[in-house]
Amino acid sequence: MELAVNSVTHIFLISIFLTNFCWFNIGAETSKELFKGFKATPDPHISTFQPLLTDSSGNYSLSFLRVEKDQLTLSIIHVPSSESIWVANLTHFARWADPTELLFNGSLVLSDSRSGVFWSTQTNGDRVWLSNASNLQVQKLDSGMRLNSVLWQSFDFPSDTLVENQNFTSAMTLVSSNGLYSMSLGFDFFGLYAKSKDEPGSGRIYWKHKALEAKADVIEGQGPIYAVLKSDGFFGMYQNESVPVDVESFNSFQQPVSGVRRIRIEPDGNLKGYFWAGTSWILDYQAIKETCELPSPCGIYGLCQPGKGCSCLDNSTDYNSGRCVSQENQDSGDFCGVYDHKKYKGLSRNGVELPNKELMTYQKMVSFQECQSACEGNCTCWGVVYTNTSGFCYILDYPILSLVGVGDESKMGFFKVREGVGKDKVEVGLGVGIGLLCGAILVFGGVIGLGLYRYRKRKRGVSGYVEEDGMVVGPYKEMGNASFRSIELSER
Repeated sequence: MELAVNSVTHIFLISIFLTNFCWFNIGAETSKELFKGFKATPDPHISTFQPLLTDSSGNYSLSFLRVEKDQLTLSIIHVPSSESIWVANLTHFARWADPTELLFNGSLVLSDSRSGVFWSTQTNGDRVWLSNASNLQVQKLDSGMRLNSVLWQSFDFPSDTLVENQNFTSAMTLVSSNGLYSMSLGFDFFGLYAKSKDEPGSGRIYWKHKALEAKADVIEGQGPIYAVLKSDGFFGMYQNESVPVDVESFNSFQQPVSGVRRIRIEPDGNLKGYFWAGTSWILDYQAIKETCELPSPCGIYGLCQPGKGCSCLDNSTDYNSGRCVSQENQDSGDFCGVYDHKKYKGLSRNGVELPNKELMTYQKMVSFQECQSACEGNCTCWGVVYTNTSGFCYILDYPILSLVGVGDESKMGFFKVREGVGKDKVEVGLGVGIGLLCGAILVFGGVIGLGLYRYRKRKRGVSGYVEEDGMVVGPYKEMGNASFRSIELSER
């Protein structure tokens, strides 16, 4: 009996020790603040994200976020949902392996000894701290270790998401995780933009919300507007701190919700708002309501038909293949190069129009033929959309994205489809293939000929004496002896 009691006591003490050990290690891995001398490297056993610094509530964590199995980025994670709220703007992804390292030496620095620095706050601070609102800060402390000033904060450098009470200014841009779409502020509006021609800047606008100025006017000279997502469920634009010049309401506007709110520009180009319901993010707002009004819901050269789904502009390619054109048409170049000039085929389609065409410039022309000719003679033009009733000709200077299918046959389009790259590759490949085949046939023929020749000579030797060109020769096995060589020489 005493032995059993001792065993239970030992197990209890061991369990207490292991519990304290585990809590100690968790606390060591996820500190509440970082000071000079901090260093961390990626753990090869972790497959998702590795917490490095947490806020006091435990809802947010600065972490190594694993990307494509063997790479990483630095991210702030909403821990309950494991979703990224903020991502550092790295020069390129770091490796999830040594010698990648995050350190704090006054600056928070992500680097490795081979590739150099991937990202840095470029500060001279004393502490790194993460607020309960997910704002990562590098702080300067006074002699009493109290906050003196904030030298850098993640709220000033948003990635694709805004959270509650985070100011969004005209100096900032939200960029979708795939890098194709962005959101930024204008003088009296905020807009959504599609990346165009790999050029820096906001790109081509495809959605715009202008301030209604119902409560206050936007006054030139009083500073730029800024936007804030409020806790009671609206995204407001302000020029001063008191009265909003515009309000975009969430579905749950002025209704209590259980968790925090956020707004994000999605990989499809839409702007959506959510609130945390304890177990999942609930969709609470979307800027673009109709799928066909998104910048490219059906992909390159796709056709979006409201209520019917996606098809291809050429009306023959099966959309279920996931691509309406070949890969070279996905590229963002134009037709102005020596190689590309006139290396395309024309595709015409009636009953099409552009999504959000009210935001695009146009030229007035008398006919569709004139509109089409303007594109054919312009190497920067990818296509045109024309309306017979208005005479508006929209010239597209970017690769063809999804268009909207309509019942009005007077709305017509002409589009260039690149074919030279693929065609020449096929021709070169075919030529090489034919050359290799001919070479193989010649080699095969030579091998067969050599084999027949040797076979015949062998046959002659085995059958005895054979007469060739009036000369008698002996068996094949004697062809190498001295007497045969003398006969061969005398005949020459």
